[in-house]
Amino acid sequence: MKIITKVDELKNAVKAYRHEGKTIGLVPTMGALHGGHKSLVDRARRENDVVVVSVFLNPTQFNNKEDLRTYPRTAEADAALLEGCGVDIAFMPTVADVYPEPDNRVFHLGPVAEVMEGAMRPGHFNGVCQIVSKLFAMVEPDRAYFGEKDFQQIAVIRAMVEQLGLKLQIVPCPVVREDDGLAKSSRNVRLTPEVRKVAPNIYRVLRESVDYSKTHTVAETHDWVVEQINAYPLMEVEYFSICDGRTLQPVDQWTDTPYVVGCITVYCGDVREIDNIAYRK
Repeated sequence: MKIITKVDELKNAVKAYRHEGKTIGLVPTMGALHGGHKSLVDRARRENDVVVVSVFLNPTQFNNKEDLRTYPRTAEADAALLEGCGVDIAFMPTVADVYPEPDNRVFHLGPVAEVMEGAMRPGHFNGVCQIVSKLFAMVEPDRAYFGEKDFQQIAVIRAMVEQLGLKLQIVPCPVVREDDGLAKSSRNVRLTPEVRKVAPNIYRVLRESVDYSKTHTVAETHDWVVEQINAYPLMEVEYFSICDGRTLQPVDQWTDTPYVVGCITVYCGDVREIDNIAYRK
């Protein structure tokens, strides 16, 4: 595995693979890698000749400086995990390498970027699009892999790809969970033991709400989920949106669209956890 830190070196390495006619898969990450990331890498390994993984904690997508400060940083462990997965290139640049000049681009991505995380974290998705578009330009991958835990992010990136006219496939990959159901996340290491015990109830409630939804309205299901989760100590729902799985706009009736997804964000102590579940698909 090559560990590359400079943009020009990355471009030259990828260009050499291209000249050999090889397909390239890209897995963008912010580091603090875990089993969820490994599943993305494994999928990319199966579907491409060459796998590039970026490990870069992107500052422009953090609207909360404290969240950026406390985000786990585990560069040595990340490199070891990637080498064990058979990655060809680990791109591990500094902020100065990626942003030699400030990136002042503003992306207008429409309604998919304005709800949920877009409303709660102003500027977040613009920062996501800044870094992901840069990585796409550096690597020019055939396919890029993203976890469905960040359900809205995938919709936003697809909108960006369409807007920029890029020729690549966005590959969504299933959520990877701990044995107790908690979605794997780099932020999970920040959960206190007490909070870690109750956090799996987010997914338990979501799972149970699928059956509940079969005999209750959208509004009743929404309220039931929020009440159930908020009844646990140390957890508080920031938002829960039952929405069209393509447009991400809220639905009023289960029959409004054939694809209905529930997206939730819960404060577990001071750690923000996100998750989602399909109600109709």
